Amino acid sequence: MKTYGVIMAGGGGTRFWPLSRQARPKQLLNLSGKDLMVNEAIDRLSKTADKDDIFIVTNKTQVAKMLEATNGRIHKNHILSEPSARNTAACIGYAAMEIIKKYGDGIMVITPSDAYIKNEAEFTRILGIAVKAAEEKDALVTVGITPTFAATGYGYIKFQKSGENVLKVLEFKEKPDQATAQKYVDSGEYAWNSGMFIWKASTILKNFERFLPDIYADLQKIGNAMNTADELKVIEALYPKITSISIDYGIMEKADDVYVVPGEFGWNDVGSFDMMGVLHEADSNGNISIGDQINVDSKNCITYSSGRLVATIGLDNVVVIETPDAILVCDKNKVQDVKKVVEQLKAAGRTELL
Repeated sequence: MKTYGVIMAGGGGTRFWPLSRQARPKQLLNLSGKDLMVNEAIDRLSKTADKDDIFIVTNKTQVAKMLEATNGRIHKNHILSEPSARNTAACIGYAAMEIIKKYGDGIMVITPSDAYIKNEAEFTRILGIAVKAAEEKDALVTVGITPTFAATGYGYIKFQKSGENVLKVLEFKEKPDQATAQKYVDSGEYAWNSGMFIWKASTILKNFERFLPDIYADLQKIGNAMNTADELKVIEALYPKITSISIDYGIMEKADDVYVVPGEFGWNDVGSFDMMGVLHEADSNGNISIGDQINVDSKNCITYSSGRLVATIGLDNVVVIETPDAILVCDKNKVQDVKKVVEQLKAAGRTELL
């Protein structure tokens, strides 16, 4: 059975403001110094699915930039445009319907566009195990990350311990407090939820029909319009009305035939500026400096310059991000609150900074 790659790339990356903007969000940035995050995702996935069979689902406002960024890597008609953001269930259902209606059933390997993966060979090996399991078991399969510490920022997957590579999922757990996270790690029965999924397109659509019938009805109407002159018009009309829900809440936590393949390949979701340490090596004072920088008596800081010199003196544990039209100065322990700045800009109608 053919394997298709699906990259979810519709997020706004608000915790990376002011680098990340609506028209050029985090997945369209070069944060590693090597390539744009979405292109790194394509190249990784191409070791599992042929580039001719890779799709990107992104927001309508990002399509032009996405076409430009991925030119020559994947087919232009494989960039699927969401008229509005409706969370991961709609994104995945749309891709599944596109594949079924236009290319035929196959295994979907679904990954986010903005993760960092250090050991790509091991990542490819784990995906291979998951693809085989999805085809043989006709089940829902996810990739879990073997925990390296008691993280409170990730969801957890509880599995049935055995000597197998593919483990039956018993329960999905939300982000725990520190003590609970430590219990999970100590038990050896949990993996971090990576947000990567592997299944047949037909299988996930059956699960939509069972657990999310309203969304499935809308996806059916969109599917019926595919390959007709009305396709774009129907998508534009129906997609914004689809219920916004994640695939985890909508299907994964309800389904009874779910498996996880745990692995450890240096994964990080690079969700905020404090995670830049996985992409860049710190100096002897713990500083990560990108661009034109001078640091005097500063330690454990992250500084980014898009052009102008950024100089710091006597700072500790601070993030400083400079762009042509905005500067962010933030306690490194408060980076999750950067999205609150975006919320205030929206409320103030400062669209030129979004």
